[in-house]
Amino acid sequence: LVALGSGVSFIWSLCVVFEMTISITNGANHITLMELYHNKLYFESSTMIPSLITVGKLLEAICKGKTTNALKNLKDIQPQNANVIRDNREISININELKVGDVFVVRTGESIPADGVVIDGSACVNESSMTGESIPVDKVSGDKVRSATINVLGFLRCKAEQVGDDTSISKIIQMVSDASFTKAPIARIADKVSAIFVPIVIFLSFFVFLGWIIAGGSIAYAIARAICVLVISCPCALGLATPCAIMVANGVGTRNGILIKSAEALENVGKIKVAVFDKTGTITNGMPSVSDVIAFENTNEDELLKIAYALENKSTHPLARSVVEFCNKKEITLLEAYDFLELAGRGVMGIVDGKNAFCGNKKLISDNFYIKDNVETKANMLLKSGKILLYIGYDKKCIGIIALADSIKSTSKQAIEDFKKLGIKTCMLTGDNAYSADYINSFASTDAVISEVLPNEKAEIVKKLRACGPVAMIGDGINDAPSLMVSDIGIAVGRGADIAIESADIVLTETSLESACAAIRLSRAVIRNIKENFLWAFFYNALCIPLAAGVLRVQMNPMFAATAMSLSSISVCLNALRLNKVKLYSSHCKHKMYNKSDSIEFDNVIGSINFKDKISENKEKEDMITLKIDGMMCAHCEKNVKDALEALDFIAQATPDCKKGTVEIKTNGEINNEQIRKAIEDKGYKVL
Repeated sequence: LVALGSGVSFIWSLCVVFEMTISITNGANHITLMELYHNKLYFESSTMIPSLITVGKLLEAICKGKTTNALKNLKDIQPQNANVIRDNREISININELKVGDVFVVRTGESIPADGVVIDGSACVNESSMTGESIPVDKVSGDKVRSATINVLGFLRCKAEQVGDDTSISKIIQMVSDASFTKAPIARIADKVSAIFVPIVIFLSFFVFLGWIIAGGSIAYAIARAICVLVISCPCALGLATPCAIMVANGVGTRNGILIKSAEALENVGKIKVAVFDKTGTITNGMPSVSDVIAFENTNEDELLKIAYALENKSTHPLARSVVEFCNKKEITLLEAYDFLELAGRGVMGIVDGKNAFCGNKKLISDNFYIKDNVETKANMLLKSGKILLYIGYDKKCIGIIALADSIKSTSKQAIEDFKKLGIKTCMLTGDNAYSADYINSFASTDAVISEVLPNEKAEIVKKLRACGPVAMIGDGINDAPSLMVSDIGIAVGRGADIAIESADIVLTETSLESACAAIRLSRAVIRNIKENFLWAFFYNALCIPLAAGVLRVQMNPMFAATAMSLSSISVCLNALRLNKVKLYSSHCKHKMYNKSDSIEFDNVIGSINFKDKISENKEKEDMITLKIDGMMCAHCEKNVKDALEALDFIAQATPDCKKGTVEIKTNGEINNEQIRKAIEDKGYKVL
């Protein structure tokens, strides 16, 4: 439309000049010609139309430039040089010359140039640029390091595993960049409208020209009106409505730790009706911590912790680390444990203050001490809360229990409440046992809990929940990857497994669920903003086309039409920039009630999911055996047993249960009992 408006202006004006030239050649008075033709020349319009539009494009570019600061900031934190060891010499090279397998060194204050693994040294690394966590993380030999994180204190020698475009920071930059230039489904409305709108405007312009000729207007006046209609109707504002809002939103999301992989994901996350959460690492902190310390036999809590601290301080088991951390916070005195012995899968033992001391599972303690009924009663109560128990035996008596549980994140309860306020049904979906899931949900308060499911079963449940409307799956583990893929929107917590992040549509660099709520608020704000832009574009054309056509007897110059069109485009950009003011973490969001029919459908779907029947059917179809295992005491032990068994060719699946002390095995071939026994005993457990 711009090309037609400007081109017709120039061609018409050129024809008038030729006509004037012929008249002068034939002896016409130039003064008379000036009076006749001075209103018929539109050379200024033919140049001013593209000039004004160029000014408008410049202002649009400035507006867009303001939205890409987040992307520029991401690029700025990438290191430019790396100190590598080559030919036994340390040299500085450009980051682009770094290769996989290169050994690089990082000193205090330097940025890590590539994703890799520490092979020597120790340091405190600030990973806030990648995780949002402000507390530096200790790195020692064997730990992973990521590009663009900063060595706060210490010295590291690392081996590069991912360089250049394969590093974590480069993938994030590419993700943000790609999302900024992808087209949201709502943008197709503008495409469809433009495909119809442009031919209509051309026809309308021709109709205006004929109308004025028929009405007795001059050809010059009729052409001026037709040109004005062409120029003022240019659907630039319509075309800018979506991409401007998408670019601004991506900048806002990135600044707030919300990395959106595509414009489609940005649009669709605001439409979700059901949010499904993984438990461990998503709703909870993912690391068991001490929740209860119960002393018996006239022993006080501090005395009990002293015994446990002395023993667990020498162990590397994850549960031991939790006990040690708790004792450090309580400032418990550290006693020396002599003749220390770690019993794989059972616990630890030693001599503390001259007496035999034990700390471990019930089997370890019951083999060496008598456990009284009051201890058993209390233990059963704790087990029903889904907690892991460590029994402490000292001087021929069981003197107490330390209970550990994965605690809910401080922000999870409020975030789940915010999901409900946004009109979204919530469901916790976990492979953990029912006791643990119900205990966590007593704090989290989701609308439904489904526990003891395998990764493939998680995906099947997500598929079923899609009957209630668009479903978002929020998780962080490898086992969440299938359900992240089959959901309408997959949201990965940024510290999760790489495969989970790759499978997701949106990645949260923060580990808080509040960021997921923020993504939904951002999406809804974007859609609202785009609709406002569409409304303005249509209103502008509805108002200006009659003016340009001269219906109201307004003689609009084509260059003023171009100015008005440019201002329309700028207004759309300025409206998109208002998204920078959106309050993504507002705790006072408006309550949106559930649609009653959606709520009923959700309840029906949840009620129809019965995996006990499903497991029974599987047992009939497949050969299964159940083994009694001695030594399993926590999820860490379960993983050891599971990994050992599933490494055997004839085992399709192993499902350990540390509380029952069993493992169910599904086989797909001839069973070799000796291989099973050896695989388990090599891990330090015993087949009973």
